[in-house]
Amino acid sequence: MKRQMNKYLWMIVCVGISLTAVYAQRSYMLDECLEQALAHNLRLKTAERNLQMAQEDRKNAFTKYFPSVSATGGGVLANKGLLEMELQPGALMSLADDGLMGGVTATLPLFAGGQIVNSNKLAEVQVEVNKLQLRQSEEEVRLTTTQYFWQTVMLKEKLHTLYIIEEQLTNLQRDVEASVEAGVTNRNDLLQVQLKQNETQSQRIQVMNALALMRNLLAQYMGLGVDSVEVSFQLEDQMPHTPASLYTTPESALPQTNEYHLLQQQVKASQLQKKIAVGKNLPSVAIGGGYAYENLMGRDHDFWVGFVTVSVPLTAWWGGSHDIKKHKIVVRNAEDQLKDQSEMLIIQMRKSWNDLTDAYKQVDISRKSIEQSTENLRLQNEYYTAGTCTMSDLLEAQTLYQQSRDQYVESYAQYEVKKREYLQATGR
Repeated sequence: MKRQMNKYLWMIVCVGISLTAVYAQRSYMLDECLEQALAHNLRLKTAERNLQMAQEDRKNAFTKYFPSVSATGGGVLANKGLLEMELQPGALMSLADDGLMGGVTATLPLFAGGQIVNSNKLAEVQVEVNKLQLRQSEEEVRLTTTQYFWQTVMLKEKLHTLYIIEEQLTNLQRDVEASVEAGVTNRNDLLQVQLKQNETQSQRIQVMNALALMRNLLAQYMGLGVDSVEVSFQLEDQMPHTPASLYTTPESALPQTNEYHLLQQQVKASQLQKKIAVGKNLPSVAIGGGYAYENLMGRDHDFWVGFVTVSVPLTAWWGGSHDIKKHKIVVRNAEDQLKDQSEMLIIQMRKSWNDLTDAYKQVDISRKSIEQSTENLRLQNEYYTAGTCTMSDLLEAQTLYQQSRDQYVESYAQYEVKKREYLQATGR
């Protein structure tokens, strides 16, 4: 008896410590968890930096429209003149043994086979791709945060159910002990209750450990380090909102998805790369001008110069034609992939909708199971008190009650995750 009292005292202390820790923490609702994760998650920060790099590449590509300017300069100092002339026997004239020279030139491409224009368009496509990837990362963060949140809620509710079961078992043990002392009930019933208490205590320890881990994972994903957070949501055997209002036709939702836009950008990028490959084998025209200065003959000499250059790649067509054919194949592959993956996205939307509606039905079934198992447990308590059922029947009714409640919280959490997956699959 003393050992049992110590065990109950230990349970009360553990519950008290747990409740104290809970109340000491800030409690987060789902929207707050999402807000924190979107503001601090490392995955999003990496995607934002990738977007910044793509924007810098776009700015770099734009500079190719402007003239390229270069400056050169140098000096000469020699022990003999660079030019020597014998005026008469014994009379040698030496020139340019020292001096300075330099100049500035500017070149502006007039036509480069469309390489500059298409390179700028390709850089713009890369910026758009990184924007879409950033949105994808945001959706993945939303989904993962939602999963962590509802797993935490589920474990909290399972722990709450175990507390209810433990309280029932404590009351039952007290009644059975009194019956055993009075000689009304044999000791086997008491042993069954004690074994059930041990099993429930073991389950509670496992759930508490899993709950602590999930809180840490959620906190880390929200950018709060290795801290632990508390979530704010109470399940009261209720039904979630029906998913009927969320439905949209897959065909109309397809253009709203990030995946579809990424496939389109892939086609556009491959087409631009093909145009750039063609441009490398076309003539290029540039104009330029410059200023030059030299003082090698002992006097200043400067001048201005203008020029036009035309470059025609003759032998480059040999290998360039194969490069162009390769890029044509790449374009066809990208177009085929757009068609194929668009169909797969529609199929995925339909599957996601079916999963969502199935999850909603499971919540309804499990909610009804709670009502039935609660009534069954009540009847078995009355039957055991009246002596018309065994302790095994009563403990089995408690097990069914626990399982029905666990199934309800699992199906409810699964429904909320499936709802997030469906919204994400349909571009919302």
